[in-house]
Amino acid sequence: MSVININKENIELLKNSEKPVLIDFYAEWCGPCRMVSPIIDEIAEERDDIVVGKVNVDLEQELAGEFGVFSIPTLVVMKEGKIVNQATGARPKAQILSLLEG
Repeated sequence: MSVININKENIELLKNSEKPVLIDFYAEWCGPCRMVSPIIDEIAEERDDIVVGKVNVDLEQELAGEFGVFSIPTLVVMKEGKIVNQATGARPKAQILSLLEG
């Protein structure tokens, strides 16, 4: 499955997803975000059991605020509409996948 670009209009669909949701909050100018982005894309292609999305914090400041994102990259895992895990900063693939297990 490919990565979904998340905005105010489609966030409710993800909140109501039956599958776990991994959200990457990023900005184009952010170096660590550019390191994490290909990993997020890879996870999206490999895993059909989760939904993967990205939020550009420069375009969706209100959404970033709703999720309490103050630093980027921030990764958020949601299950049944609730945040179950959250991490800030660049991480290797294994650590990102472990967020999904929590």
